[in-house]
Amino acid sequence: MEWDAWGVAEFRKQLSPQVLSLLSSALGVDAEQSPPPEESAAVLRPTNLTEGHRTDLDDLIGSEHVRTDDATRLRHAGGKSTPDLLRRKDTEPQDAPDAVVLPGSHDEVLALLRYCAAEAIAVVPFGGGTSVVGGVDPARGGFHEVIALDLRRLDALLDLDTVSGIATLQAGVTGPQAEQLLGTHGFSLGHFPQSFQFATIGGFAATRSSGQASAGYGRFDDMVQRVRVATPTGDLDLGRAPASAAGPDLRELFVGSEGAFGIITEVAVRVHPIPETTAYRAWSFPDFATGAAALRTVIQTGATPTVMRLSDEAETGLNLALAGDVGGESPAAGCLAITTFEGTAAHVESRHAEACALLAAAGGTDLGEQPARSWEHGRYDAPYLRDALLNAGAIVETLETATTWSNLSNLRTAVTTALTESLTAQGTPALVMCHISHTYPTGASLYFTVVCAQTADPLTQWAAAKKAAGDAIVSVGATITHHHAVGRDHRPWMSDEVGELGGRVLQAVKDAVDPTGILNPGKLIP
Repeated sequence: MEWDAWGVAEFRKQLSPQVLSLLSSALGVDAEQSPPPEESAAVLRPTNLTEGHRTDLDDLIGSEHVRTDDATRLRHAGGKSTPDLLRRKDTEPQDAPDAVVLPGSHDEVLALLRYCAAEAIAVVPFGGGTSVVGGVDPARGGFHEVIALDLRRLDALLDLDTVSGIATLQAGVTGPQAEQLLGTHGFSLGHFPQSFQFATIGGFAATRSSGQASAGYGRFDDMVQRVRVATPTGDLDLGRAPASAAGPDLRELFVGSEGAFGIITEVAVRVHPIPETTAYRAWSFPDFATGAAALRTVIQTGATPTVMRLSDEAETGLNLALAGDVGGESPAAGCLAITTFEGTAAHVESRHAEACALLAAAGGTDLGEQPARSWEHGRYDAPYLRDALLNAGAIVETLETATTWSNLSNLRTAVTTALTESLTAQGTPALVMCHISHTYPTGASLYFTVVCAQTADPLTQWAAAKKAAGDAIVSVGATITHHHAVGRDHRPWMSDEVGELGGRVLQAVKDAVDPTGILNPGKLIP
């Protein structure tokens, strides 16, 4: 990806005059599009890697796989959140790893971790670099040196059990690579988060990722059958069967551990045959509460689509303003729901018919296929639009959470109010949008998008709004993160999430597998 933005340059977006006018009139955004900064303007703090350590790393994995040039270090200086990109564009000296190392096997990862533990060098695992919560920030944690351990060379399909439907992939395989490798054998992973084009298998596992098709295929942690993990004290190969009563499931310690307990090098995951057919259907609901109740009915009945999402009035309205009428009989107001159904023709037909009957009975207006097809066509584009809005002087950021169905309205109101009040108090009234991104029989995830004008200090501006939102989430008993993970950004609320004793349990695991504390310091553990 680009050093200062999401994705690749050819897909950068330019805002139309109509959108710029809307930003100016509705939110007071200056709306002067700034040209992207030149990479030469970025200044990194000099590397602290000693000559002796450089020589030893060269000997371990080969000099061509140990990089200390500024271009490589800059591209490993953090993730892709709005604060990340604002810091990246700053012309003041910025943090970056002292070196980027690219091991080519599990054994090389293990050797690197043992060496770094002995030499007191912090290690930050790096997959696609798509974290939006500070998960790959090169935090030193008190160590003099920090390296980014880039897993891109671990990019193979190691095994495919077509009878059991299990594929074993190395951690550096990206989403598109996984689909290509599996597709040649007639299989699909079916995991499509917004980061799909760049994120990796190891990252999906380490952050408990949830894809847009989670209603049909489950979260990534639901799909994991086995993990192989390298730690400074040895390696682990966990997961022998689909289910086991042999004590607590140790896979759960590493799936979601964000590289703080070890580095995942291999993941065996459930896969499925490439769908025979896909059906699309969009719906309009008069308000968010009606739409949410309709989705709840569908998921609790079991007529589950592969994708099922609901945008609130604000998000639906903005999408209409940005893209024009979404097609069919879509009204200018209300809430847009998207559903897709994948599988065999017979299975799709039966699920589609039952879900459509339920949604219609719950107050939905059928909009036909086109809005759902349009959503799928552009589902990876939002970060590119975010970057264009940033360059135009807007703050655009997202956050997500989850709770039970009975608490969903309280959560939405609390977070929306917290964000609105915080940003308005700073002189930047905001548009706060929300959608249901993932559904479960007992609850759902809410995904918020915030747009407002930037102040002179946008990092402080967003930090205040983020704190207000996080406090609101905790106050109503929701989770601080549903799929973005903890990283650095959500760590302040982890004690609320797991309790003081839970924090000690996490630290005890850390002490067992990483006694010197070199692995991804400053992340996850409260």
